[in-house]
Amino acid sequence: MQEILTKPIRELGLKLEGSPLERFVQKLYRELEAKGIRKFRPPCYLSDEWGCPSEEPVIGIPFYLANPKLQRLEKEMNDLEDAREIMMYLRHEAGHAYNYAYELYKTTEWRDLFGPFRRPYRDKYKPVPFSRQFVRYMPGWYAQKHPDEDFAETFAVWLTPRSNWRQKYKGWGALAKLKYMERTARRFRNVDPVRAHGTTDITVEEMDTTVHEFYEKMANLEPVPEDLALDSDLVDIFNVSKRKRKGVRPAADLLKENRKTLTDKVAYWTGVRRPLIKNLVESIVARVGELGLLADVKNEAQYITEITAYATAMAMNSLTRGKLIQP
Repeated sequence: MQEILTKPIRELGLKLEGSPLERFVQKLYRELEAKGIRKFRPPCYLSDEWGCPSEEPVIGIPFYLANPKLQRLEKEMNDLEDAREIMMYLRHEAGHAYNYAYELYKTTEWRDLFGPFRRPYRDKYKPVPFSRQFVRYMPGWYAQKHPDEDFAETFAVWLTPRSNWRQKYKGWGALAKLKYMERTARRFRNVDPVRAHGTTDITVEEMDTTVHEFYEKMANLEPVPEDLALDSDLVDIFNVSKRKRKGVRPAADLLKENRKTLTDKVAYWTGVRRPLIKNLVESIVARVGELGLLADVKNEAQYITEITAYATAMAMNSLTRGKLIQP
């Protein structure tokens, strides 16, 4: 592992072909074929993150997913995508690529449904929770971020096998967008893309930084929760005497086992950026460990429920008041 950390990423010899990722890309292509999309197969390449460069019909996939050792490192540093999440990202990015390949965003019908493509992007946006004008796919009410994201999310829901979108979105404003996607796919099923190829963002062959430098930079970019006085709340939640020996275990162990699910669900239902939620959950886990709090094994479900509600309340405060504030 040390050898990997000190090597420039471009010297690791990473290739998408023959890697664990190849089967996911092929699965995406099969899903497109199953939907009758015969002329569109977005090229995929290894990059520093998930992404589809603006107006370029190509899909960038994180380099660490192409190598088992790098996957283990990513799992230690962050939360490694599982098979379901990889396909979700691929469908979403394929939506962007489809939009750009056929230049749908330039049409009046697309603008009337999704909004102006040139609207400025905002990393910090305030979604309207549970709005029925948008589909639900990626965490964080992501379709509400920008018209381009709205289309990509709509495409992903439409493409997902057995999504049952007609029934699920019956009576929603978002249904008109899904029906547009259905009509558009039929219209272009045998039509070559206006732009079959695109310009990539940074490729794995161009990444001069070492693996260690890459993760160091990523750590510095992640938002850190403001100073939080967690102690009294956490002691109240894990109210177990430290003298008790039977039927208890460290509360930090319980939270570590559930931290990815906690992070995923709080981010999904609140719409708060996942990196902030991840660091909030990590702060809670760390402080519970430092305090030496115990969990009664008979009440573990109750603890997880309460911690989820606690983190959700702080997350919602960050939406309404601009920062994490305890309830």
